[in-house]
Amino acid sequence: MALPSTIYRVNIQLSDVDRGIYESLQATVARHPSETEERLVARLLAYVLFYEPELTFTRGISAGDEPDLWLKGADDRVLLSVEVGLPEADRTIKASRHAARVALVAYGRALTKWEQLHLTKLEAVTNLLVISFDQPFINCLTARLDRSINWAVTISDGNMYINVGDETYETVLQERVGNRQKS
Repeated sequence: MALPSTIYRVNIQLSDVDRGIYESLQATVARHPSETEERLVARLLAYVLFYEPELTFTRGISAGDEPDLWLKGADDRVLLSVEVGLPEADRTIKASRHAARVALVAYGRALTKWEQLHLTKLEAVTNLLVISFDQPFINCLTARLDRSINWAVTISDGNMYINVGDETYETVLQERVGNRQKS
């Protein structure tokens, strides 16, 4: 018998000063039994970083050929494809051929090794943005993860601040390839 997904109710007050976006976001997100809490946190960070009104979570880990988030046009073309984790460069390059814009939120304990192996291949992709997060930042958010997620997120001058309860966590958005302001 398969294990059920864990459901999270998400409320995020987003103030993305860099892009001029101020929204109150609400979502219900499922965490597949094989998905770690760290990966769920990374998907939520990707959601706020690339938020647009029609950006949606896909089947993600349940469907190996789909990104974690996407924005589709009226003609069903993928306008924005967003992945999280440390995928093979070839997967990201393939996605760049099928979407107008591609973003990767890279994180994980093997991030440094992944960057050494894959970043040079990805630098030539013109419609790609790669942003990475430090593992301690992900760990702090994971430690505060609850089934009812309430975050206040501010993005300003390339920094991200997240208020969870009475704690504030801060990180620099580390743009490895591309530029968020142009994406």
